[in-house]
Amino acid sequence: MGMKLLVLYRPNSEFARRVEGFIRDLQAMHNIDERHVQVLDFDSREGSAMASLYDLMSQPALLVIGDDGGYVKDWQGPDLPLLSEVAGYVVQYQ
Repeated sequence: MGMKLLVLYRPNSEFARRVEGFIRDLQAMHNIDERHVQVLDFDSREGSAMASLYDLMSQPALLVIGDDGGYVKDWQGPDLPLLSEVAGYVVQYQ
């Protein structure tokens, strides 16, 4: 079963630069391609639908889901997890 990382954040927020750097570093350091990472604006229709579906209350939010859409793990708020922690979920199942 594959895993996908959803990243929900507000591109014009104070966290934007840190989140965008996190995504770049995650992809570069752990060889994770865009098929396994989906980035959504927290306030877009799709982003707010995802936030509601998975009960994400704050942003930025990182959410790991399985191919079946099933919840695996999430991190919410300004304190981003370690790159290796997130990669452990996604890389393991590529």
